[in-house]
Amino acid sequence: MPLKIDSIIQERYRITKILGHGGMGSVYIAIDENIHIPVAIKENLVLSENYTTQFKKEAVILAGLRHPNLPRVSDYFYLPGQGQYLVMDYIDGEDLRERIEREEKLPEKDVIIIGLMICDALMYLHNLSPKVIHRDIKPGNIRITPEGNVILVDFGLVKVFDINQQTATGARAMTPGYSPPEQYGRGPTDERSDIYSLGATLYAALTGMIPEESLNRISGKEKLTAIKKYRSSISDSLDKIIQTALEIDPGKRYQTAEDFYMALLAEGNFLISSKNIGLITPPPSSHSTTSIKTGVSQPLIKSYYEDNNQKLKKTKNKVWFKSLLVLLIVVALFLINQNKNLMNFLLLDNTNNQNKELAQVKDHLNNIPTQEKLLTPEFELTDNPIQNQISISPQEQTTFLGGGSGFIAYSSNFQDSVMQIWMMDIEGKNKIKLTNLADGACQPDWSPDGNKIVFISPCKAKKETYEGARLFILDLSSNNEIYPVSIPLDPSGDFDPVWSPDGNEIAFSSFRSGNHPTTKERLLHIYVYNFTTDSLSELTNTRWRDRAPSWAMDGSKISFIRKIADSEIWILDLNSPEPYVFAAKSNIDFLYPHWSLNDQIIFFTHQNKSAGSLPYFVGKRIENAGVNIEFRIPPSGQQSFSPSVDSVISPDGEWFVFESWPDGINHDIYLATINGANLAKLTTDSSFDFSPDWRP
Repeated sequence: MPLKIDSIIQERYRITKILGHGGMGSVYIAIDENIHIPVAIKENLVLSENYTTQFKKEAVILAGLRHPNLPRVSDYFYLPGQGQYLVMDYIDGEDLRERIEREEKLPEKDVIIIGLMICDALMYLHNLSPKVIHRDIKPGNIRITPEGNVILVDFGLVKVFDINQQTATGARAMTPGYSPPEQYGRGPTDERSDIYSLGATLYAALTGMIPEESLNRISGKEKLTAIKKYRSSISDSLDKIIQTALEIDPGKRYQTAEDFYMALLAEGNFLISSKNIGLITPPPSSHSTTSIKTGVSQPLIKSYYEDNNQKLKKTKNKVWFKSLLVLLIVVALFLINQNKNLMNFLLLDNTNNQNKELAQVKDHLNNIPTQEKLLTPEFELTDNPIQNQISISPQEQTTFLGGGSGFIAYSSNFQDSVMQIWMMDIEGKNKIKLTNLADGACQPDWSPDGNKIVFISPCKAKKETYEGARLFILDLSSNNEIYPVSIPLDPSGDFDPVWSPDGNEIAFSSFRSGNHPTTKERLLHIYVYNFTTDSLSELTNTRWRDRAPSWAMDGSKISFIRKIADSEIWILDLNSPEPYVFAAKSNIDFLYPHWSLNDQIIFFTHQNKSAGSLPYFVGKRIENAGVNIEFRIPPSGQQSFSPSVDSVISPDGEWFVFESWPDGINHDIYLATINGANLAKLTTDSSFDFSPDWRP
């Protein structure tokens, strides 16, 4: 269980805030009551032998490190029956990934200085006895403090190098784009693995792009794109330095961090060591940003806790405004005796622009409702899920077409390499990015009160099943806090989450059942987690693969897909131990079941398995269970909008949203009335959009 705010542990550390939740536990800010300074406390609640050994190993390694670009551990302890705890420096600021997202391409000098500082830390780590290999260098693990210092963090995958041992148990990191091929089992990892990852990180900072995946490069499927292709102003020599660090063959890379350091030092034309070069540009504001671990390969959620310090995307810092104003005054005074007209032009034009930008900030800080901004498609997006929050309660919102709040959550990879949770109104406007997870998020389902969303992560793309995924909750009523559903952690994969009508339970699909004891087939079953009793129940337990649960509106039944020869729709009465078949047909897959508001009909997708057939919607009345009597939507004779899948009924029961790709390429979200009329396309960009759900 998470530690309580204001509780004191170890008779010393007073918990003040939860920074985030991860697969192994939470990270907290606490006050060390002995010396009255803030510290970060990382916990491990997964007390299996592998996890506890790795966690303590991290503590021991970090406790012995003393370097200005590395965090320090000041304490480690174990609370019986609770977990392990690591106390370390609290590092404020932003991480490099956030800075790349904000600036896209960093100044060349800043990138070189970041490289020098991290190289300096690696020189220290690699020269220890035994040497320490970080093995997970990436933008999300490099912090930039408010003073502009650069800190390499997160040693959860650290390896103490042993020439006779290729890897440590549970410690092999594989972050696409940043991991060298040897970390995928293509040879032993050593200090040159860190050099590759740092090279990939600097590549991303210079170009705003993740370099091509090392496995694709080693197999010949892809080649590394030269930095100058993305940014022609970069010198040939810097391009060559980064490409050397990114060589697929470890023998062709820089062999030591010192070699990499000296190359960057010469390129930067610095005459002194990086310790005296100066710090890079600090974060643009003092609000608190934190990296929150979600327990997956590259977990990052950006969370902002000081609402009054939030800003619109690309809005300039107030300090910048003041500096600009001073500069303008100086220029004006210089020119006043030479050209008064030019002076007036400069003052008038720039003051107007400044006032416009200040007005934007003022509007945002006053929390102007999103509905009043009527954003156009070209300017409807921001990169901060918290500042985009719509905080109007469902009871206060105007009733829109479709009932409920008039908003739809969905999954999309718009301007991202992975899926994220987005929200829009029923006209496809006012788009809001609700998550920003490095490993992606998808399959949103609203709680009945409209204040929370359950979703899964990681999610790189739409799939039938999601191995390794976990259930998380996004709480819009609490600063968009994200935390895992508190079911026992199982790395095999939980997905397809749906909230019960009373909000007390979540049903989902899971691989956690393992393998069948006789057939050894991998099992996929339906589970239910109850928030009230904090209990987990396995609802189906046959050899068949069961997934995609859907609650009846009265909460008494759950429909789901059962894969036998074909995908069939089954129903489980929660007052009865055995499910029964609802819809099944040879050579037909029935998918995505959803109940009507009166529980008299289940709508689902009909997919003929013959080549070239397109999926379409059908409905079937409950009294016709087991009988092949379905009706098509829209009815025969009306214009079809196939292919179409995953129809979700609106809160008033008169509309549904769904996913379609009529051009065979672009998957978008559409809206239509329940009989298939009044078709409207809600998303129009080239991203992959799916899994829509109405906000109650």
